[in-house]
Amino acid sequence: MSTRAQIRFATREAGISFNEHPNAIHAQFYKHSDGYPEGLGVDISESLLDSTKLTNWEIESLDTKHGDLEYIYYIWQAPLKTTWISIFEVQPFVDQIGECIFVGEPQKLIDKYKINTNNDG
Repeated sequence: MSTRAQIRFATREAGISFNEHPNAIHAQFYKHSDGYPEGLGVDISESLLDSTKLTNWEIESLDTKHGDLEYIYYIWQAPLKTTWISIFEVQPFVDQIGECIFVGEPQKLIDKYKINTNNDG
């Protein structure tokens, strides 16, 4: 079974909270599998920090809605400001609002979700 996710890009603006869904997004992508934070979240963060290439994203219309999503990601950007990421965990076929489970900069996401694969961990 796949872990589906949407990735949405939004502009950082005064008065808009990172832990709420914004009214306007500027781009939207779909990822059919591995959309959980330990997978997709870490991939997004690593790409933002060191230009790691991302694969298997589908560009979508801004109006596309899915009933089977498990995660919605927001990448918040603006010139001369740091990039932040929000992750919402949603219940497939129930609601697409979900609970905000993460807000922070890319390194914070890596620190929280990257699985430690060294000999000590």
